[in-house]
Amino acid sequence: MEFQVAQAMLFAIEEINNSTDLLPGVSLGYKMYDTCGSIAQGIKVALALMNGNQIVSTAPEAPCTKPAQVQAIMGETSSSPCMISHFATCACLSDKTKYPSFLRTIPSDYYQSRALAYLVKYFGWTWVGAIRTNDDYGNKGIATFTETAQQLGICLEYSVSFFRTDPYEKIQKIIDIIKASTSKVIIGFLSHFDMDVLLHEFSLNNLTGYQWIGSESWIFDSQTAEMDIYHILDGSIGLSIPKSHVTGLKEFMLDVKFLNSSNNELFTEFWEALFNCKFKELKSTAENPRECTGHEDLTGVKNSFTDMSLMPIFNNVYKGVYAVAHALHNILNCNKTCEKNLCCLCYKIGFNKLTHCPKNGIKLKAGDLPMVIIVHLFIQVPVSVCSEKCSPGTRKVLQKGRPVCCYDCIRCAEGEISNITDSVTCLRCPPEFWSNERRDTCIKKEAVFLSYEEIMGALLTAASLFGTCMTTGVALIFFKYRKTPIVRANNSELSFLLLFSLTLCFLCSLTFIGQPSEWSCMLRHVAFGITFVLCISCVLGKTMVVLMAFRATRPGSNVQKWFGPTQQRLCVTSFTLIQVIICIIWLTVSPPFPFKNFMEFKDKITLECALGTSLGYWAVLGYIGLLSVLCFIFAFLARKLPDNFNEAKFITFSMLIFCAVWITFIPAYVSSPGKFSVAVEIFAILASSFGLLICIFFPKCYIILLKPERNTKKNMMGKGAPRSPS
Repeated sequence: MEFQVAQAMLFAIEEINNSTDLLPGVSLGYKMYDTCGSIAQGIKVALALMNGNQIVSTAPEAPCTKPAQVQAIMGETSSSPCMISHFATCACLSDKTKYPSFLRTIPSDYYQSRALAYLVKYFGWTWVGAIRTNDDYGNKGIATFTETAQQLGICLEYSVSFFRTDPYEKIQKIIDIIKASTSKVIIGFLSHFDMDVLLHEFSLNNLTGYQWIGSESWIFDSQTAEMDIYHILDGSIGLSIPKSHVTGLKEFMLDVKFLNSSNNELFTEFWEALFNCKFKELKSTAENPRECTGHEDLTGVKNSFTDMSLMPIFNNVYKGVYAVAHALHNILNCNKTCEKNLCCLCYKIGFNKLTHCPKNGIKLKAGDLPMVIIVHLFIQVPVSVCSEKCSPGTRKVLQKGRPVCCYDCIRCAEGEISNITDSVTCLRCPPEFWSNERRDTCIKKEAVFLSYEEIMGALLTAASLFGTCMTTGVALIFFKYRKTPIVRANNSELSFLLLFSLTLCFLCSLTFIGQPSEWSCMLRHVAFGITFVLCISCVLGKTMVVLMAFRATRPGSNVQKWFGPTQQRLCVTSFTLIQVIICIIWLTVSPPFPFKNFMEFKDKITLECALGTSLGYWAVLGYIGLLSVLCFIFAFLARKLPDNFNEAKFITFSMLIFCAVWITFIPAYVSSPGKFSVAVEIFAILASSFGLLICIFFPKCYIILLKPERNTKKNMMGKGAPRSPS
């Protein structure tokens, strides 16, 4: 490539020297040096030229007879030793405080490095490695790439540097690092010389299957592609200078006459290498049997010299030479046209200001030169990530001591979701929602309550209806045999009222089943409290009737006068009215209301009735308990009274069952969750109701239906037993 670059420079100089418009009467001279890719040699030549060494012009027509003053130094290809460069892309050279006299006709690596980072991001590669040339070009280029990559969420697993003259051990160490790595994408910010060395080592170690991202120095270099016989670089992509065309340049390069006349020594060396021959005076039959004639046909040769794929670089050289020529032309004419030429001030201030002159048609601002993407045999897009993407339903947790691209995917906790890929957090669902099994969406929680459809609700409903039917059956039996002694004994009116209240007790349990509503919540507790007090009041009245009836037999006693049927009705009404007042106060101050319990079950909503104020609820239960205790005491006192059918015994037993049920109810109710607490309350209502019904009325029904001979007044009274009021 370097020989072709020299040819492009000569072509531009020839055009300028033959032009009548640009630098008329002035011929450009030149002196070419081959640095052989050595930075030290390049710097040595540049310093010699700047220090005013006598350099003889090689312009063919009018050689100078006085020491030349070098106006510009073209080159070189790499970034480290250059002045006006066609291929030096290091962003560091844009710093005019450090490099005031540097100019170039190629974009800065600042843009290329950033573009490469965005290219990597586009393909979804977040875990990459980087190899760079250990000079300004590679170090500065990768530094910019790394900075941009971090902003885009791309991590470098490794970043290593080397130079083609490094010892083998260092290059082998780089090979070992790549072998041990997990990334499948390699950023190669390398000169084509270093890339050739690295490519050889990759071939020896059979390192294939990597996705290469290349800088412009080697990505479109045809020689590098020819060396890749093991297809190591297949699928590599990168940025390159856009295609361009310089009219007449290709023909000039292939002109044998000009090659021969421009530099005989250079022509000889080049020609012999190109055609693998020797000129007659240098011919050695042992090694080079073919003789060079100097007229070999270049049109049939296909190699790097005849390959014009590097025309964009040649165009940069061409533009650089013309830039110098235009600058010299304007400087020479500056004093004549200064009043009209806006660029004069720029030229007088210094050569480094040349790029800011608006009348110069060849300078371009940094970044104005576009670049294009080059793809080599691209087959498929590989995957190169430190950790696979976290799917919805998980969140990223960074791995300790590793880059941010390395993380574990942790499943969201229950009740939390993530609905995007690579989420860093999980979002908690609203109170009425819960996470689904995949943890990627919130679904509405199932509302649970004691319903008629479920088994437990159906069984309790059946028990309630069965109790109602039993109570109704007993009432019908008592009504049919209402004139018999066993029914008339102990106030039949209270017996029918007790059966009515028991029916209400069985039915009120149904208000606890079903979805709670504002009315059902108030009705269930009020109905329960009032019906049970009515029931216990009737039992208490019957107990007091038995007890007072025997006390009335004592001489001078007027107990029966003060506890007749009217007083019994008034007693039941008074006891019930007190409970009604308690319920009214409860409903007025803070009534029960439907409530959504989110705390009972994490994935369900428990629909229940809040008590409003617990004081009201426990006041209702406490009053029922108080009447139950009084009833039990009176029944216990009357249990041994002389009567063949002493109802007090059965009342005592029913009260024992009643109290046992409700004493057990309290801890069971408090500890039962959700709808089970409702079921416990229903069970307590039904159990106590069945206890009263069975213990008080079944013995009488037994005699009425199965032992009618015992259903006589004589048998009911017994010896010494007083007659009970009917």
